Amino acid sequence: MELSRFKKRRKIDYYGYLFLAPAMFFFLTFVLYPMVKGIYLSFFRFRGRRQIFNGITHYTNLIGDEVFRKSMGNTILITFIAVPIVVILAMFIAINIYNKHAAVRSFFRGVFYIPAISSVVSVTVVWLWIYNPDFGILNYVLKSVGVIDKNVAWLGDSSTALYAIIAVLITTSLGQPIILYIAALGNVPTELLESATIDGANNWVLFRKIILPLVKPTTLYIVVTTTINSFQIFALIQLMTAGGPNYSTSTIMYLVYETAITLQEYGKASAMGVILAIIIGIISILQFKFLSNDVNY
Repeated sequence: MELSRFKKRRKIDYYGYLFLAPAMFFFLTFVLYPMVKGIYLSFFRFRGRRQIFNGITHYTNLIGDEVFRKSMGNTILITFIAVPIVVILAMFIAINIYNKHAAVRSFFRGVFYIPAISSVVSVTVVWLWIYNPDFGILNYVLKSVGVIDKNVAWLGDSSTALYAIIAVLITTSLGQPIILYIAALGNVPTELLESATIDGANNWVLFRKIILPLVKPTTLYIVVTTTINSFQIFALIQLMTAGGPNYSTSTIMYLVYETAITLQEYGKASAMGVILAIIIGIISILQFKFLSNDVNY
């Protein structure tokens, strides 16, 4: 009797593995294998189709590479500006539309989510028109209110190009966090809010003492995913500035693309990718360490 139960349990386990097989196949083929292959290639340099073992030369050379350091600085700056703004704006918007009528709430969720699901090409076309130095609407509005007195080449000036890219990144990154925060707010017990209000708590106390701690798991998820997406920004850079002017908007992901596809230095590009992955991993670990206190999943 016991043996038959054991065999039945083993059969069920095999069914579980069978259902996992498609996902595992795609993970091993398109995630794990490219990662291992990238690490392997980072130790080689290529001469035509020949692979010549290069040791850690690519890594040591990148330390003194000015373009790489500039791209790394741009990537870090983008992340440290975009992530806090996305988190704060998403939470602010979610709180303000959560208590609205269901139809109004759904409308605003759709409005803010449209950039997240739109084609990157279509988004960049719109923003290129907005930033156009000759007939762009941004220059027109700012000149109309007296902020500027002449047209600004937002993407052509190294002092403004990176911040213009960050603005686009923020608008395309807000949709999902807003929806997640609205869902999280639905799990905040109304009894707690009502009790605190009766005890004299104002809106700021309600937010700081009740809402913020209860949506902390969602905040952690948003911070980690937004950080990863910001570090991996590529399409906006390629379509809007191509890393210019003078590498002022170049990021690590764009530099990996340029090094591998344009210059065909696959070993060097792989080393850049490995360094980027290590940095993202370290930052994610630190975020989990400092933001996961008192978080229950």
